Amino acid sequence: MKKVVEVQLAELVDMSVPAAVFEEVKNNFIHFYHISDFSAVRDAFRVFNDLYDGKYPGYKSCNTKFHDKIHTTDALLAISRLIDGYNINNGPMPVEKVKIALIATIMHDTGYVQSARDKSGTGAKYTLMHVDRSIDFIEKYFSEIGLSRKNFISARNMVHCTGLEVHLDSIKFQDREEKILGFMLGSADIMGQMASRTYLERLLYLYKEFKEGHVKGFNSEFELLQKTLEFKAGMKTRLNEILLNLWSYCVPHFKKRYGLGANLYSLAIDRHAEYLKKILKSKSVSFKAKLRRTV
Repeated sequence: MKKVVEVQLAELVDMSVPAAVFEEVKNNFIHFYHISDFSAVRDAFRVFNDLYDGKYPGYKSCNTKFHDKIHTTDALLAISRLIDGYNINNGPMPVEKVKIALIATIMHDTGYVQSARDKSGTGAKYTLMHVDRSIDFIEKYFSEIGLSRKNFISARNMVHCTGLEVHLDSIKFQDREEKILGFMLGSADIMGQMASRTYLERLLYLYKEFKEGHVKGFNSEFELLQKTLEFKAGMKTRLNEILLNLWSYCVPHFKKRYGLGANLYSLAIDRHAEYLKKILKSKSVSFKAKLRRTV
C-alpha cells in the first residue's frame, strides 16, 4: 500500500478540467453498474455544461466564481467516491437511486444561474435562496425528460441536504437509501469545496458572493478567512455527527482503487487549515500575497 503522505488528493484527478472529473465519475459508476445506465447522468452533465456556458435556452452563463463549474464537479466526484466506497463495503445500492443522486449533485447549485431576462447583478444575489431555485430547475428538467414525480421528490430531498440552514430531520425521505444518498450529497458538497486545492484562494470569490447576496457576518475578505477556521471545525462536526460520518466511505474507495487507506479529503482540509493559520499571522494588508495558487 502506498504511503498516504506521498499522495495528495489533487494529484489523483485534474480537477481543473470538468470533463476529466466526469470521466472519473463514470469510472466509479461502472465498477458496479452497466455503462448503459450512465446515459441519463451523461445527459444531465451535458445540460449542466450548456447551462453554465450560457448555451441553455433562457439562461445566462454562470457568473459566480466560487459556485462555478469546478465547485459542482468537485462535489460530483466526491459523492461518486462515497457511493463507490459504500458499495465496496455493503454491496451496490439500487442503480436508479444512484443515478438520481448523481443528477441531483450535478444540478444542486443551478439556482445561482440567472435567467436571460435578469439584467441586474450576478447570480450571487440568490445566495440565500439558491437551494430552492436549484430545486425549481431540477423539477423543470425532470418534467422535460419524463422522470417521475417520485424521482423528483428524491432529488429535491437530496438537494435540501446541502442547505446548512435546513433541519435535516424535517426532510421526509421516502426510504433509507434516499436518506443515505442525500446525506452523502450534503457531505460531498462540503468535502469538495473545502478539500479543493484552491479552496483558500477561492474564498476571496466567496466573499464577493456573500456581499452581493447579503450574507451577514463578514465585513472583509480577511474577516472571512479569519472565520474559516471556525467554519472548518463546524463542518467537521456536521460531517461526523449530523451527516452520520458517511464521508468515511471515501476510505474504502481510496484503498480499493488507489491503495491508499486514508480519508484524503480530511487530510486536505486539515492542510488548508494549517496554512490558513500561517496566513492569519500576517497583517491583513499582505495576506493575499500568500494565496498563490492559480484559480
